[in-house]
Amino acid sequence: MTKFSVQAIEQSGYLRAGFADHYDAYRPSPPEDLLAALARYAGGERQRRVVDLGSGTGLSTRAWALRADEVIGVEPNPAMLAVARAQTAEMNVRFVEAFAAETGLEGGTADLVTCSQSFHWMDREATLAEADRLLRQGGVFAAYDFDMPPLVHPEVDAAFTEHLKLRRQVRDEHRVEAGWTRTPKHTHLDAIQESGLFTYAREAVFEDTAEVDADRILGLARSLGLVPELLALGASEEDLGLTRLEEVVRSVVGGERIPWVLGYRVRLGVKG
Repeated sequence: MTKFSVQAIEQSGYLRAGFADHYDAYRPSPPEDLLAALARYAGGERQRRVVDLGSGTGLSTRAWALRADEVIGVEPNPAMLAVARAQTAEMNVRFVEAFAAETGLEGGTADLVTCSQSFHWMDREATLAEADRLLRQGGVFAAYDFDMPPLVHPEVDAAFTEHLKLRRQVRDEHRVEAGWTRTPKHTHLDAIQESGLFTYAREAVFEDTAEVDADRILGLARSLGLVPELLALGASEEDLGLTRLEEVVRSVVGGERIPWVLGYRVRLGVKG
């Protein structure tokens, strides 16, 4: 356990009552094309063991259930872990309460070690060392994140982007450090390469398209890190641009379902 990880969790807002259920309802699961590509890169269509670090409510863990003999989610947040266990019926999926850098799992047995929307919350150097310990030779470490905002409609996207801008401003005013401000996602590949633990590293890009309604778009916005924490610190939804975002989304989307596109960036390393 590191001071970095403890502080990141405390400031994320993810510990607040009800947040884990909201997160599980509105966050997306990784797209099938991404999962299939990582499985092939690790040497086969089906894996023996996949370890998902920072597994949250299990959305990114359960996604592997049909592609692996055993899937293990590692999550230090007890609220997230409780939802993950309650929502998981697959017999080959289990969860352990631990930090990513200290999983306590057997070494050299994982074909894939993944971090879905979570690597920026971690002490990357320590987490990469643990991933190296967990992986077999030829195994793959992959950190993947979706870009914000999703591609929906020019007016919606502009309002969503303004929300993200205002969230950053309020965050800075309250001197709250998010995980991605300490370890920006665009530097993940550098961290993997500079660790010296992998014989090959690269970035790949995927997309996922889904039909969504207004509530799904707004729910995603409110599921992002820091939003509940900043509201608890006294910021209003208007301060954060959420009021304007809701007005625009309701006006543009109404009661219809429309497509959105989420872009996923995967930064991976292969253990030699």
